[in-house]
Amino acid sequence: MYLARTTLGPVDLAFTARYDGAGADELDLAIDGPRSALTRVVDDFAPGSQVAGMRQVHGATVTVASPGEAPECDALVTDHPEVTLVVRVADCVPVLLADPGTGVVAAAHAGRAGVADGVVPATVERMRALGASDVVAWIGPHVCAACYEVPTELRAQVADRVPATAATSRWGTPALDLGAGVRAQLADAGVRLLGTPDAELCTMEEPRAWSYRRDGAAAGRMAGLVRRRGTSAR
Repeated sequence: MYLARTTLGPVDLAFTARYDGAGADELDLAIDGPRSALTRVVDDFAPGSQVAGMRQVHGATVTVASPGEAPECDALVTDHPEVTLVVRVADCVPVLLADPGTGVVAAAHAGRAGVADGVVPATVERMRALGASDVVAWIGPHVCAACYEVPTELRAQVADRVPATAATSRWGTPALDLGAGVRAQLADAGVRLLGTPDAELCTMEEPRAWSYRRDGAAAGRMAGLVRRRGTSAR
């Protein structure tokens, strides 16, 4: 069910896999997919918590989470316990953020446009507005630079705004390294990275992950999940 899962004090974080862990059944957490799949995951990850998701639009809008709603945005932030934030991906970069001391948590969806527009720095800024001070980030599975071939002009456009994204594919062609771009933005924002390389798998290369670039319209979605446990949580 999970590609990676960890805790930071009272905060739980996880990235789901393509398969549910109970055999070869696929686990599709797309926002328009079967609700039973997300219910099963959340019941395992944070039983009894409320769920807040979003309709991701490849921008830089950050919204304070409202359980049960799905606003159009690319990042959610909350300072309430027992609210599970959900970010869905199938090649874009999922970023989970937390300040365990203040309990502020966030989930961001950083695709090509989101990285260029600064959705991750905007998320950190919104967290700090809610009182966060010592923010830690965990970057999840996403397409790697070696696999993310793009036109020369597109690489130049994104790299002009986020230089760390400029890369070359395994074929020697122009590429984008969205993970490197996110890491650079986090460093500039003074955010510490959680050093767990098992989470930063390439979605195109990893058969346990969904990948839109590999699977096309048949691709489902994985999820990044984060929540702060309440005093009555297990």
